Amino acid sequence: MDLDYMHYMVTGRRKGIENPWAASPTYQKLLTETFNMNRARIFTFKNKLPTPVEAIPRRLLSPPLRKAKSTKPCRRIPKDPERTLDVPGIVDNFYLNLLDWISSNILAIALGNSVYLRNPSHRSIVELVTIDDEDGPITSISWALDGQHIAVGLNNSWVQLWDSVRLKGTLRGGHHGRVGSLAWNKHILTTGGMDGRIINNAVRVRSHIVGT
Repeated sequence: MDLDYMHYMVTGRRKGIENPWAASPTYQKLLTETFNMNRARIFTFKNKLPTPVEAIPRRLLSPPLRKAKSTKPCRRIPKDPERTLDVPGIVDNFYLNLLDWISSNILAIALGNSVYLRNPSHRSIVELVTIDDEDGPITSISWALDGQHIAVGLNNSWVQLWDSVRLKGTLRGGHHGRVGSLAWNKHILTTGGMDGRIINNAVRVRSHIVGT
């Protein structure tokens, strides 16, 4: 579409009336030869009409199909236990943590005033510790991440630290009720008591309370 030519055809006649020389045949012929205005239509479409949508291949209009993700095999969860541990003396209390399993495949079990260590591979059981009646019963146990030490929470608010054969230390003065929850983070042992307090204990120093 030649917009300049359209503008001239719309406005040129009015200007020709105002200027007699612009309307003379000589001037009109000169314009025609100079600007290639030898045409009768204002609207002239030079380019080819766009291709209709129907002529475009459907594969170009449709979005590319995404490749289906490979389905992962379903995890099979056994319906029956591989092995059953019969512990008739364990206390059924939601607020106590009386079992803990370490990556070296040693299961610690608290029964009353005693802690037992069981190796499921060898099916062997050894007694680690039995505490006095006035301090017990045991209310929580937790292995350290290194698998070499275990924390034992007591009903009298104390926490004992043991290795595989002997007592390494006792954390006192933090709680005023039984210690039912234990969690390790390297050398920091976090204890939760029946008194509602949560305490971070640095087990390598004498003044062990480092945060509450």
